[in-house]
Formats: sequence, structure tokens, C-alpha cells
Amino acid sequence: MKILVTGATGYIGKRLIPFLINQGHQVVCAVRDILRAEKSYFEEELIHVIEADFLKPETLVSIPKDIDVAYYLIHSMSNSSQDFESLEARCAIHFKEYIETTNAKQVIYLSGITNEDKLSKHLSSRKNVEGILKSNHYATTIFKAGIIVGSGSSSFEIIRDLVEKLPFMIAPKWLNTKTQPLAVRDVLSFLSGAVGNVKLYNKSYDVYGPEVLTYKHLLLQFAEVRNLKRYILTVPVMTPKLSSYWLYFVTSTSYKLASSLVDSMGIQIIGKASNINDLLNVNPLTYKQAVELAFEKIEQNGIISSWKDSMVSSGRLRNNLHKYINVPKFGCFKDYKERQVKDSKKTIDKIWAIGGKTGWYYGTYLWRIRGYIDKLFGGIGLRRGRTSPTDLDAGDALDFWRVIFADKAQQKLLLYAEMRLPGEAWLEFKIEAGILKQTATFRPRGLWGRLYWYSVLPFHGFIFRGMINKLVDV
Repeated sequence: MKILVTGATGYIGKRLIPFLINQGHQVVCAVRDILRAEKSYFEEELIHVIEADFLKPETLVSIPKDIDVAYYLIHSMSNSSQDFESLEARCAIHFKEYIETTNAKQVIYLSGITNEDKLSKHLSSRKNVEGILKSNHYATTIFKAGIIVGSGSSSFEIIRDLVEKLPFMIAPKWLNTKTQPLAVRDVLSFLSGAVGNVKLYNKSYDVYGPEVLTYKHLLLQFAEVRNLKRYILTVPVMTPKLSSYWLYFVTSTSYKLASSLVDSMGIQIIGKASNINDLLNVNPLTYKQAVELAFEKIEQNGIISSWKDSMVSSGRLRNNLHKYINVPKFGCFKDYKERQVKDSKKTIDKIWAIGGKTGWYYGTYLWRIRGYIDKLFGGIGLRRGRTSPTDLDAGDALDFWRVIFADKAQQKLLLYAEMRLPGEAWLEFKIEAGILKQTATFRPRGLWGRLYWYSVLPFHGFIFRGMINKLVDV
């Protein structure tokens, strides 16, 4: 079959595509920014990558008409827009209107469990999208999941941060809210197993793991898997705002995402029973099994996707990467350094490993201090780290930077700063004719931007010099 996957650069989309390819399907990957598409997609015969922005219906003409099935995986936990629900509704309407002009017989949507009378803003939006997607031109299959557990998922990474950093927690009362976590592997089994299955046409199913657990249980069982002893005291006095700040300062999440999660975590997420497990022959993993499997992937450096690489985790960048790929030349301050390269391959490998646990090769403690300052002023800090210790692709998060361009063949890496700044900043590494050229560019905004540049200039002198020296010292 020919299958359209929207949200192809997202956490679920990236993982679903290999499942579909292994089943022999042709996959059309719809991405808002083609720079963010996996490089391997362009080498795979069964994958075709197209650009389409579902907020701009005129861009949808690139979607082929001869598709058989379409996945709607466009989600966002961003809370930055007051018109959030309207934006999600518009995306769904544009998707539906275009898909109705194609040959598609089935649309598969991953939603959230919405069985409570009171719903969070995001769960309410998911439920609204379910209604929008229903059509007389194609059948819908809707899977409604709760907490998804897997390497790189926002839930997994936040729980990991809390458990591994805090031996003792004074936590909000919503930790006693019940939920039914589901392993990401099982989510993919449901999604991929539904393709062309007429028994699932125009049906909606809650999908969930075999256990009903509180968020407190999730933390404690996670600690057991990691052989850690943890103590948790829940208090009734922590407001949603305080809870959001608690998550923001302790974990790698942004404040906006933390606020959205707190809003959802006060809602009990318990699924309704159905025969979907039997229909698709899925036997969901327990929570502990899901956590253990996630750590196997981490240890094997096999994390396919991470929420940190989504634009939701961005502190600043909201538009397509194309807007930032051309580094400005006028009205900017620059720190430029170059060195003769002894071994190009080794230097490139060191550049591709920069940040995260590797650090920045010189003055890493100063980078950490800058990260703490950024976090203190509402930025993202350094806690996102990086998904892979050795691989980089356009769109990846790298500490408080975003990868704009990464091409080992061209020996060039371009980063855009997402920390709090009175202006915009780029950091570029490229090797030309055996010379490593390292350029830090800052475009100031007003007087404060200029004062900022001159205040950090003394540090730039030895930090950037030390970094380039380490990169060529092989």
C-alpha cells in the first residue's frame, strides 16, 4: 500500500516509518521543513519525502492523490499560543479536506484517552480533532493512548530526570492521579497493525498497558528498575504554577511544556475495555518492562527519536530551519578563528560529538554556568543534552543550540542559539582546504544586545580559542 505519514519528524512518526517499510509499504513522509527529514529517507526506495504545512492548505498539493492510507500524527504540547485549539482544528480541517480529494480509504489517528468529564486543554483539543477527521469519503481508525513510555519520550525523560536527580521528593498531589502507561513499542504495533484492516474501519479504541498506576508509582517503579531508593512526600498546597516550576527547574522540559503536562496530569487517564488487543494480537508490556526496554535502547545508542528534538522543546525557534540557514553578515558581531587541521576525519568526529556528555572541549564549566543562568531566566539551559552521542541531523537539539545544518560530506555544522539572548546567535564549524573555520555570529537587538556582546567578549577570547585548539588537536 501507499501510505501518507504526517508528523514524520515527530516522536511517533519517526518510529512508525521503519515499521511500515518492513511491512513492504510505500511511505510518503509529509514534513513541514524538508531540512528536518531523516537523510536515510532520501536513500530508501520505498520512501518519498514531501513538504507540506497543514496550516497552509496551498502547500498540500505536493501530497500524491494515489495514497491508500493516511496517518494523522500532528500533535503539539506547546502552550505558547492562546489560540492553540483553533490552530489544531485548522490543521485537521485542512488535512481532511485534502485527503477527501485523494484515493485514501482509511485515516488512522493517534489521540488521547478522554473518558473523564473534565479534560485538560490538550486532551479536549485531541477529542475535537477526532470529530473533525470523521468523513463520508474515508474510514477513520482512532487509537486513544495515555502516557507513552519509551526512550526519548517526554514522559520517560521527565520521570528519569526526577528519579535520578532527587533521592527525596516533596511533590504535588497530582502524583496520586491514576493512569495506564503504554510502551511505545505497543503503540507502534497498534498503529501499524491497523493498516487496511476493515474490522477497524470507523472504530475508536482506547489502548493502554495492563496496569493502573499513579504517577507516584511510576516514579517508584522506575527507581526500582534503576536500583535506586527514592522517597516521595505529596503535599496538597502546591499550585499548578508551582508544580510547573518544579518540573521546569528539576527536569529538561521547558516551562511551557511543563505547564501543559501539569494541566493534563490532574486528569485521570483510564481506558475503556475493548477487544483491540485480540484483533491485532498485541499483548502490551508492563510499565517496568517498557522502562527496561527503553534503557536497552539507550545503552545501545538506539534512540530513534526524542521529544527534545521537536520544536516544542525550543526556547526561540518556531519557523522552518530555512529561515536560519543563511547566517547574516551585516549588523553583526563575529568571533572568527581558524586552525590547520591535522586529521580531517578525527576533527569532524569531534565536532559531531560536541555538547551533551562530551561537553564543549574547553571551559565546559563556563558553558554549564551559562546554562544555569539561562534556566534561571526562563530559558532551556543545557539539560536537553543531545539524543545521540555521535550523530547529528538538522533539527536536533544540542544543549541550548538547535542544529540548522549538519553534513559530514561537506564538513560543515551550523548551530542556532535557543538560549535567552538580547539578539540572535549562530555557531558554525566548517573545514575548507584543510583549515577548520570556527565562527560565532551574534546579531544584537538594541542597546542591550550590544552591551551583552561586550560583556561576554573577554570570555569568548579564551573559550573559543581553547575549543578550536582542542578540535584540531588529535
